[in-house]
Amino acid sequence: MPDSNSTADDIVCYAPTLVTTNGIWQGDNPLDYSLPLFILQLTLVVLATRIFVFILKPFRQPRVVSEILGGVMLGPSVLGQTGKFANAIFPLRSVMVIETMANVGLLYFLFLVGLEMDIMVIKRVGKKAVATAIAGMILPFAIGAAFSFLLHKENQTNMSHGTYILFLGVALSVTAFPVLARVLAELKLINTELGKIALSSALINDMFAWVLLALAIALAENQSASLASLWVLISSAAFVGFCLFAVRPAISWIISRTPEGEAFSEFHISLILSGVMISGFITDAIGTHSVFGAFVYGLAIPNGPLGMTLVEKLEDFVSGLLLPLFFAISGLKTNIGAIKGAATWAILFLVIFLACIGKIIGTLAVAIYYQMGLREGTSIGLLMNTKGLVEIVVLNVGRDQKVLDDESFAIMVLITLVMTGIIVPLVSLIYKPSRRIVSYKRRTIQTAKRDAELRILVCIHTPRNVPTIINLLEASNPTKKSPICTYVLHLVELTGRTSAMLIVHNTRKPDCPAINRTQAQSDHIINAFENFEQHVGGVSVQPLTAISPYSTMHEDICNLAEDKRVSFIIIPFHKQQTVDGGMEATNMAFRTINQNLLANSPCSVGILVDRGLTGSNRLAANQITHHVVVLFFGGPDDREALSYAGRMLDHPGIHLTVMRFVPGEEAVEQQSGTNKDREKRLDESILKEFRIRSEHDDSQLAYTEKVVNNGEETVAAIRSMDDIHNLFIVGRGQGIITPLTAGLTDWSECPELGAIGDLLASSDFAATASVLVVQQYIGSFGDALTTPEHTHDQEYHHRQDHLSPLNRAQTNAFRTESMAL
Repeated sequence: MPDSNSTADDIVCYAPTLVTTNGIWQGDNPLDYSLPLFILQLTLVVLATRIFVFILKPFRQPRVVSEILGGVMLGPSVLGQTGKFANAIFPLRSVMVIETMANVGLLYFLFLVGLEMDIMVIKRVGKKAVATAIAGMILPFAIGAAFSFLLHKENQTNMSHGTYILFLGVALSVTAFPVLARVLAELKLINTELGKIALSSALINDMFAWVLLALAIALAENQSASLASLWVLISSAAFVGFCLFAVRPAISWIISRTPEGEAFSEFHISLILSGVMISGFITDAIGTHSVFGAFVYGLAIPNGPLGMTLVEKLEDFVSGLLLPLFFAISGLKTNIGAIKGAATWAILFLVIFLACIGKIIGTLAVAIYYQMGLREGTSIGLLMNTKGLVEIVVLNVGRDQKVLDDESFAIMVLITLVMTGIIVPLVSLIYKPSRRIVSYKRRTIQTAKRDAELRILVCIHTPRNVPTIINLLEASNPTKKSPICTYVLHLVELTGRTSAMLIVHNTRKPDCPAINRTQAQSDHIINAFENFEQHVGGVSVQPLTAISPYSTMHEDICNLAEDKRVSFIIIPFHKQQTVDGGMEATNMAFRTINQNLLANSPCSVGILVDRGLTGSNRLAANQITHHVVVLFFGGPDDREALSYAGRMLDHPGIHLTVMRFVPGEEAVEQQSGTNKDREKRLDESILKEFRIRSEHDDSQLAYTEKVVNNGEETVAAIRSMDDIHNLFIVGRGQGIITPLTAGLTDWSECPELGAIGDLLASSDFAATASVLVVQQYIGSFGDALTTPEHTHDQEYHHRQDHLSPLNRAQTNAFRTESMAL
């Protein structure tokens, strides 16, 4: 590099070897070369952020907090205080490389934000959300303007006080929509009325914030001349017009040239992705930040399959790797040591307090006007204080443009961390949705009256689960006299993506295309069930969405089942059938959900092993024909399975076979001395109706008994059945020990299905029929079962006989406490 005395005749040489090393064996230090150093920096950033994600996970903190803290730890505030570490890992010569990569990630992330954002959403949200968003911005902006006189130092920045007010006001008044969505999902509030208002308000707030950010950037970069600022605004408006009237039609033409269902060509995808960089270059050249160009370019691309394709190709890499690098860079720039003096710290805490209070007061006023509770209004105000991407972008641009000095930047980063970090604890403390004790008794199909409404909660992972479940519901014989209310719950994993959260609102018009794969799947599911509702009488469908981590998703299912007074939950098995007839796992997390649901469900549960349930191409009652078989061994679960099959009998297209397995002499001898009289009476009571009906009408119902002595004979009897059956309905048999299934559990792959269910669902079992494994609700209130032959307490104590001593003690304690309440 030339020194200060160099002339125009000096020659500067570029050494390509400064990028990559020749190896340590030749004496090279990898940290002296840009690529190895960047790889190490990126690795340390990812490692540091993941450590904080793990530490803060029990506190349910948003990921942005962990990412900023990871950067702070690596920066001058902690590890960077050691000169050797700072000079070796983050030398000044490497700053340009790491910041360039971080900004490339930011560029593409803003493109994705614009790509997924629906501008027309503002027209479709309620007045309450708009009022909440505006009220939540005005007071914090005013507070930021007031305190700008204390924080702004004219001798340390070269920007006007007006620009400083704009930056500070935007930073304090903005609400981070993606971060808030994850906070609401973690708090299990995303599907509540409070959650929907907060999320809608945050979406509007986010849009306003991007407009203010563009204005702030234009003013910050062109303070020297008012004429230059005018040209920047005119050029920016021209760029927006070009994207609207040139880019959008061109991309629409590309979409129209691609046949429906076919993938877009790699050339077109590459061309569009290159347009992100070109847009960033243009807006940066005209005097507006490059992120503005990427964002507007993303808005210009029509929603639909192309947007879904672009999101799939970019989101994991950009959101998972490059964007955390941007947040970490913000932490690396933060030097807490730059905040000097007790007065400055006092101002810092005062700004945090007043900014939080400003949003709370604004939203509380709106809540009172709309007759909401004080706790709800305060909780919305706290939630609106969530910070994230927009504020970090504002702070970084402000620091780069010398609007903020190191002290002001550090103060604002700490404000971001504190205001976002306190949201979850405070809202959890203030807002606790009252969960009433639901004392309804129809928690099982057996207790549900035939002429009353049966409420079923259907869980869906993917559209592949839909056809068989719809055919199963249709076979359940919904009629006007005995209707079925179906709650369709689309299960979506909480990944932190903004796109997944948008489907909760149902803000998109029915005739508009989906903006992402998650919403496209949700729309497909909803349309299929609505079509089912239109063609089959006696069915009402209510679509819902649960967005949670897989580890806690069963809580959403159980809470919804209890709130809606559901009697039966149907959830898909974690394996699906392959082309060759085998069974392969789709997602092992689905199995965990099923296991947790069986252990915690407030009603009966059915796990559906989907091998197809054909027999009808049209949704008409007189077109369906299904051959259903119930394998009955005895016990509460088998009685529940038989009760569900009994509803199907009134359907004209259902042919039901009830096969009861009776213990032979050898099996009876093994059971001698055990008390089975009560269980036998209950089984005989429910089988009596089926035996009598089969004697009078054998066209729809066939009742047979098989005498077996052990598990081998049971398997042989099942394998000898005709292959005309479409559906097996079996009880899980939890807690029931019988010699008829002895040995079957020794090689069981999926204990959650029980011995017989696991046999029918295994790849070794040569059958193409679907399997529904039913577990009856045990009951802790004595509400599990009522028949003329026994009471609630009798059935309750009977089920307790099969529980372990620990579970029995826990259930008895819970029952005693519940009865006292």
